[in-house]
Amino acid sequence: MSLRIRLSRGGAKKRPFYRIVVADSRSPRDGRFIEKIGTYNPMLAKDDPARINLDTDRAKHWLGVGALPSDRVAKFLATADLFKLPERRNQSKQHLPKKKAQERMAADKEATEAAEAAAAEAAAAPAEEAPAEEATAEEAAEDAGKDAGEAGEADKS
Repeated sequence: MSLRIRLSRGGAKKRPFYRIVVADSRSPRDGRFIEKIGTYNPMLAKDDPARINLDTDRAKHWLGVGALPSDRVAKFLATADLFKLPERRNQSKQHLPKKKAQERMAADKEATEAAEAAAAEAAAAPAEEAPAEEATAEEAAEDAGKDAGEAGEADKS
């Protein structure tokens, strides 16, 4: 007989209330169960201590006997440090971009690394080159002023 620790629904319409039960995996959701080990009231606030009531000793016993929890109950048991959640297999595959997008991201990464390397080299350059560049900029401004003066003289003629 394979045992499951799962939720059994109770409560009224649109007002759910669940019992955490140990049951045979072949029995219906709200059907026969072996033992009730807790309750879950999703209508209460998430930080409310009465939202989940769990008999941890009995849960340890049934886990030790070989009962497997359902996904939701496994989360409850994990928060109580009674059960370790298994890693999801397809999680890494679902979030990876397609091959072309991965190639584009790799090319972008290489380009940014090259730009950062060039910026680091420019910052590490000797201080003598910096004033020469400023002089070039000043000369360019003067040339622009001369060109504007010549253009003004041409308009006057």
